[in-house]
Amino acid sequence: MASRNATPLVHPDTDALVFTDVLTALSDPLRLAVVAELAEGAEKPCGSFRLPVSKSTQSWHFRVLRESGVIRQRDDGNRRLNSLRRDDLDARFPGLLALALREAQALRVPPEDSPDSNGPPPP
Repeated sequence: MASRNATPLVHPDTDALVFTDVLTALSDPLRLAVVAELAEGAEKPCGSFRLPVSKSTQSWHFRVLRESGVIRQRDDGNRRLNSLRRDDLDARFPGLLALALREAQALRVPPEDSPDSNGPPPP
């Protein structure tokens, strides 16, 4: 949730994106899942992602993605909206995002098979 007294959000310029920082951000499966979800369309609020971690851990993951330059965040009332910096990433590291999204698709677990679903656990 955004606060009136929140520290301004800092996003690196396109030419300041660091390859190893972007790779580090994309190396975590939860962050990669967030990136894949953002790649599907428009801005999404932080609360719309169903991540199996605490709220503080989610905030940390979003911070890593933002500070590495993978996502852009903006405050909208009491929500923080996230969007993928596709154009910036493609300009700085051509093909990297496409590769990461292909890998994310290969790793994706269907929702009905996820551990937090109401169905029985997989055999």
